[in-house]
Amino acid sequence: MFAANENGEIIGFTQLYPSFSSVSMKRVWILNDLYVKESHRQKGVATLLMSAAQEYAKESAAVRVILATHISNTNAQKLYKSQGYIKDEQFYH
Repeated sequence: MFAANENGEIIGFTQLYPSFSSVSMKRVWILNDLYVKESHRQKGVATLLMSAAQEYAKESAAVRVILATHISNTNAQKLYKSQGYIKDEQFYH
C-alpha cells in the first residue's frame, strides 16, 4: 500500500495485490483502489502514487502491473493512458 500525505494528513492511496504469471514465471501486481481526496485531485497526486507503485513493481522484478477501471471513469482512463497502460480490446471480464 502506498499513501500520499500532506502535513500528516493522508490525501491519497493505492494498493498493489500480488499475483503470478505462470507463462513468464514472474510476479504480477494488480493495482487496485487508487484514490485521491477530492480537494487534492488534478494536482499530480495520482501520478505520484502510480509512479511509486510502478517503481516498486520494477524493484520486485514483476513482469507487469495490471489494473481495471469502470468504462465510465474517463478521468482514470486518461491517467492510465498517460502512464503507458493500454486498453484491453481482446478479452471479456
